[in-house]
Amino acid sequence: MGLTAPDPLTVLAIDAGNSKTDVAVVTAAGEVLATARGGGFRPPAVGVAAALDALAEPVSRAFADAGVTGVTHVSACLANADLPVEEEQLADALHARAWGASVEVRNDTFAILRAGVAEPRGVAVVCGAGINCVGMRPDGRTARFPAIGRISGDWGGGWGLAEEALWHAARAEDGRGRPTLLARTLPAHFGLPSMYALIEALHLEHVDPHRRHELTPVLFATAADGDPVARAIVTRLAEEVTVLATVALTRLDLLDEQTPVLLGGSVLTAGHPQLNDTVRELLSSRAPKADVRVVTASPVLGAALLGLDRLAAGAQAQERVRGHWEAG
Repeated sequence: MGLTAPDPLTVLAIDAGNSKTDVAVVTAAGEVLATARGGGFRPPAVGVAAALDALAEPVSRAFADAGVTGVTHVSACLANADLPVEEEQLADALHARAWGASVEVRNDTFAILRAGVAEPRGVAVVCGAGINCVGMRPDGRTARFPAIGRISGDWGGGWGLAEEALWHAARAEDGRGRPTLLARTLPAHFGLPSMYALIEALHLEHVDPHRRHELTPVLFATAADGDPVARAIVTRLAEEVTVLATVALTRLDLLDEQTPVLLGGSVLTAGHPQLNDTVRELLSSRAPKADVRVVTASPVLGAALLGLDRLAAGAQAQERVRGHWEAG
């Protein structure tokens, strides 16, 4: 099915995460014609076709509001596009939808990176439910990691931190591990008296297993109160963030150049002093020229900027589209 590119040049920017999707139609001049929000994008759970069917709903609303039936280029930053082969498969599937004359799919971490820099140059470490790191240079070179869990060498992320906290708390309560306040603070979050009660509740699903992610803020609060075990977990996460950033900078030959290192995702943007201060301290010795920044901009801005890069839009267009989201 063919599609004639509209005039003027336009971009469909998509930031599709596990829990929500944001889309926008943007002109090459940086004017945001329409935006829309939809549900999560979860191809591993529902299949690619069903995930794209769900994505079609906010896209259709954005097209209708913008008064277009298609765009010049689709810039899609998608969760679960962890490997280049997955990006290619999703790009083919999106191209078949005929929303745009051309399509580029990237992992959603690239959206956070591009949202935080004035040009496609830098490194981003994102820690939300999981952890990931990407880097890019204007010449098109990128650095990335598979980021699909322990089999690809990953440690960290909100889910992993909750699991780590539970492990230490369980062992503290029964005597196998060091004493830690986590043995009290974790079960108390659910109104339970002990780790044994929490273990039983999670195992029998009296507490929804998906609520485990609620324990990550409890971990940080316990660390802030001075608990040595909780603080050690936070320090380990800071070490992991630093290693990811340093390796990406090295791969891109940016270790010795002034380069933005962006911190994104719910864990790294929550303002935990121990975590972010330790990351900065470690990077100051291992990558002294890293310019560490926390990114709070909407990731769909990054998808839009990547699309404008593809259309060779100028700095004025980039400033205009950035102003739309930063003003909002």
